[in-house]
Amino acid sequence: MGIAVLVGRILYGYLFIMSGIGHLAQPKMMAGYAKSKGVPAAEFLVLVSGLMEIAGALMIILGYQANLGAWLIAAFLAPVTLMMHNYWTIKDPTAKMHDMVNFNKNLALLGAALLIAYFGSGPFSLQSTPFNLQF
Repeated sequence: MGIAVLVGRILYGYLFIMSGIGHLAQPKMMAGYAKSKGVPAAEFLVLVSGLMEIAGALMIILGYQANLGAWLIAAFLAPVTLMMHNYWTIKDPTAKMHDMVNFNKNLALLGAALLIAYFGSGPFSLQSTPFNLQF
């Protein structure tokens, strides 16, 4: 069953690596969208968030300080979920539904990050005693 944990870490991390690459490859487009949602210092935060996603995902996938990597992902997801997917402020029904789906998806991803932060990376990890930031 240990292989399932490794595959789960890879699948989970893949999403954030691809998203982080998108942040770094298309910063102007991403910053424009972030600005439209009221994000301050959008250009800077797009780059920082992309780096947070990639670093956190790699730490989780490799099982090296996965707890810290999961906290990086959680620190990315919490403000993004509230600021970028604030569906309760949207009037257009289609746009509202789109942001509600993304809000709920991000809540589930945040929940998974918190589980990794608590339980660690499990088997097939590069680090047997991860840096533990448990609250």
